[in-house]
Amino acid sequence: MGLKRIIKKGLGLGEMGFTKGGGNINWFPGHMAAATRAIKHRLKISDLVIEVRDSRIPLSSAHPGLQPQLSAKRRVIALNKKDLANPNILNKWVRHFDSCKQDCIAINAHSRSSVQKLLELVELKLKEVISREPTLLVMVVGVPNVGKSALINSIHQIALSRFPVQEKTKRASVGPLPGVTQDIAGFKIAHRPSIYVLDTPGVLVPSIPDIETGLKLALSGSIKDSVVGEERIAQYLLAVLNTRGTPLHWRHLNNRTEVSQSETEIKHEYNLKDLRPKRRKPPNASDVTYIEDLVTGVQRALHVSLSEFDGNVEDENDLESVIEQQFEVLQRALKIPHKASEARLMVSKKFLTLFRTGKLGPFILDDVPDANSGF
Repeated sequence: MGLKRIIKKGLGLGEMGFTKGGGNINWFPGHMAAATRAIKHRLKISDLVIEVRDSRIPLSSAHPGLQPQLSAKRRVIALNKKDLANPNILNKWVRHFDSCKQDCIAINAHSRSSVQKLLELVELKLKEVISREPTLLVMVVGVPNVGKSALINSIHQIALSRFPVQEKTKRASVGPLPGVTQDIAGFKIAHRPSIYVLDTPGVLVPSIPDIETGLKLALSGSIKDSVVGEERIAQYLLAVLNTRGTPLHWRHLNNRTEVSQSETEIKHEYNLKDLRPKRRKPPNASDVTYIEDLVTGVQRALHVSLSEFDGNVEDENDLESVIEQQFEVLQRALKIPHKASEARLMVSKKFLTLFRTGKLGPFILDDVPDANSGF
């Protein structure tokens, strides 16, 4: 039947109630209208746009509301979080964009060398087109949580190393420009011509064209969990894994000796949330072992549940049945107390954290489209 049809037909995933009839999903707060206008205005005066997307969803993380403007600009698509994406499929995505005559580069916004390669491409694209302009403006756009802030911070650090005078003001002022009533803050990254990377105004939440795109954005963290619900997102993740047969590839798990039963009963204070970036406490050796054992237990549990399942994961009812079983085995694998009143929610949260931090392996959720189907 295919995952798309299953989502539309059942699993409770199609009952999200964003809009009647499954039209555009829109949770665009009114106070963001000003940010939208600011972005569109700045796009008009920008010479090049860096559109940041999530490598795990290269198409679903495109900003649908801005595509008409972006496609008319010189643009570089930066596929961020490449460390969380399947490298083989990511290469196919980059080749797909190249075939569409769209500049694209896979990056890790936290890696200075990776961001420097992006800036080299940006400078190349600008210098080959414009020779007389004294000042060029680059704008960074993208849907929430694709890594715009991390990229801006890395660009800032590179800018400071190139032009240390910027350190005093924290950001360089581009100065008054035609049609602009106030100075625009940005970071100078090159000279002759002078190239500035603009700060990104506001956080822009897009309207979302369909339920599956919404689920992919939720799974990757671009939509707040509370909007969709952790359990529904975890259901979707399990549906994706099962229909792809991913757990069947986890039969050859690492052979590291499992911790003894007495060790598993030790109360660990380490929280899976600490896996996420910007947390103060890095895991020590004991915590790393604990997380590895947790991941191995999760992968083994899902492998066993799917390999012993005698139904058809392409069938909506069968898929729903195996997912229900998997919630139970995940509860044991994640060591969540049997009588916990919110066990299912706790399972969902921990399972999603393992996926989002790459502990379950690298993934890309979007299928590479045909060469002529756009980007």
